[in-house]
Amino acid sequence: MKCKLFIAALALLVCAGAAAAQTPQDKAASREATRERLRQLLATSGPKKGINIDFKQSEKNPFNFVGVKRDALVNTDFIEVVVGVSNNETIGFRIYPHYKDNYINLGRAKDGTGLMRALLRQSDSNFLFWGADTTDDVFAGYTFTLESGFPDKAIEVVLYSIAPLDGFVGQMRPFIDGSAAPSAPPR
Repeated sequence: MKCKLFIAALALLVCAGAAAAQTPQDKAASREATRERLRQLLATSGPKKGINIDFKQSEKNPFNFVGVKRDALVNTDFIEVVVGVSNNETIGFRIYPHYKDNYINLGRAKDGTGLMRALLRQSDSNFLFWGADTTDDVFAGYTFTLESGFPDKAIEVVLYSIAPLDGFVGQMRPFIDGSAAPSAPPR
């Protein structure tokens, strides 16, 4: 029994030593490689039917890509998509619906408390979670950890999940400005 405990402790020390051995240069190189792989994926997946988003590298943050979805939307003017590579081995999506030429903001909402409740309910029933950033602008999001490798197919699933967010914004409209959602156009 003591031998098994010793082997387990030794294995833990070896793994911890390997993780600590990654230099800042190694981390930076890994982050840059992830960014380039993400760039390629967004360039090939963004134009696909059902996604239709042209991504560009952000001028503010070189590890972010920004795109705008404008087609097939009923409740929003457009949906702004920010995809970023963090320095913590994650890829994060922040998806901001724009309503009446502005971000949806908790502080400007007709019923901020009702909007927050709607966001919580939708986080429980949606694939993407809903939140508010430090300026109270509402977004949908998803975060991938890169521990198991680059999630090509899973990122594409998130990209296809952006268009349906328009319908969820329709459910929020009574809390944003008091108006009911318009009926969906015929398909």
